[in-house]
Amino acid sequence: MVVTVVALGAVGVLAGAGLQGNLVYYKTTSELVADPGLAGQRLRLGGLVMASSVSRGPDGVRFTLTDGVQEVRVVNSEQPRGVFQEGQGALVEGVLGADGVFRSDLLLVKHDNTYRPPDGDGNSQAEIRP
Repeated sequence: MVVTVVALGAVGVLAGAGLQGNLVYYKTTSELVADPGLAGQRLRLGGLVMASSVSRGPDGVRFTLTDGVQEVRVVNSEQPRGVFQEGQGALVEGVLGADGVFRSDLLLVKHDNTYRPPDGDGNSQAEIRP
């Protein structure tokens, strides 16, 4: 009985330690702006990409993230792939500079599970859900 309890306890500790490395914590734009001590620290920042804020260049993409209250300018060092667009949720990882610009080297885009075929194939009105 004691061996079983110890074994179950060990399994629980190992499972908890394994999950700890996979949990993704991020700050909202309001949390980042409210805590000046976060400047210079590597962290994840989440929010919505503001309309008319995206500009692409050879050095990456610039845009503004918001949580509806505060806005943070972001410079991402790579061109985003896939479904990155204005009005969509995004998660960036990087460092907030002293100038108030968040410099990111990782961009993750939040999206729904709805598949919409590309325009021009006759099925543009159809939606297929997995």
